[in-house]
Amino acid sequence: MSQYTQPPQPQQPYAPPHTPGTRPARNGLGIAALVLGIIGTLSGLVPLLFWLAGVLGLIALILGLSGRGRVKRGEATNKGVTTFGAVLGLVALVLSVVGAVIMFKAVDDVVKDIDKELSGSSASAKPGGGSGDSPKDSGKDKGAADTLEGRDTAAYDDGLEVTVSNAAAYTPDAYAAGHTKGNRAYKVSVVIENKTKKKYDSVLASVDARAGADGVNAEQIFDGTVGEGFTGTVLPGKKVTVQYAFDAPADAKNLTVEVSPGFDWDASQWDLKL
Repeated sequence: MSQYTQPPQPQQPYAPPHTPGTRPARNGLGIAALVLGIIGTLSGLVPLLFWLAGVLGLIALILGLSGRGRVKRGEATNKGVTTFGAVLGLVALVLSVVGAVIMFKAVDDVVKDIDKELSGSSASAKPGGGSGDSPKDSGKDKGAADTLEGRDTAAYDDGLEVTVSNAAAYTPDAYAAGHTKGNRAYKVSVVIENKTKKKYDSVLASVDARAGADGVNAEQIFDGTVGEGFTGTVLPGKKVTVQYAFDAPADAKNLTVEVSPGFDWDASQWDLKL
């Protein structure tokens, strides 16, 4: 009688018993804090994105602190990542504050510049002397809106001063432009003194004139002596003088000269007797 034997059964690998109460590490908060902290910090480097840096930084800081709480309770194992995410969130918040200050200051400067452009810098008058070469102040000042007379000075709020001399008869040379036969030419000196704390670009200054009771346009005369106009920069404490000549009708009794120092200043007028 044959003897039958069963083949040996394969043994199952040993699996350690599951430890009751053990859970997988919950590292999601730390990772999220790190990602948001990095994005928030990079956003904070651009002042225009200060708002985004503030929002992401705040969220990263909250998630980072919550993640550290999990680490302390043994629910998470990424202590370094969580801490770094919280730190980056704090950095993003600081950068958002700095960016907000920069942006608000920039906007404020733009608003002030616009207001200055629209309103201009007003001028008060320093009356000049009736004779002599140097203007001198009298005890009474004219209002800023009054028309000035020859040798009076328009003193602006920021320290810039403009003085126009009395009109003197002028004879243009043979090659002059702007002079009409039968009219009379008159020359004035325009002095701009820079008493501000900044350099003044005199190229911005413009000088025009009107003649007679009807206020007809007085053409500027250009020849080898007059007509060059203002050029260059005037340093603080310095001044520049330019000679102008204008063509007026023969019967004109007055010449109104208007000087505009630039976009930031109101124009001032001088009524000169001829």
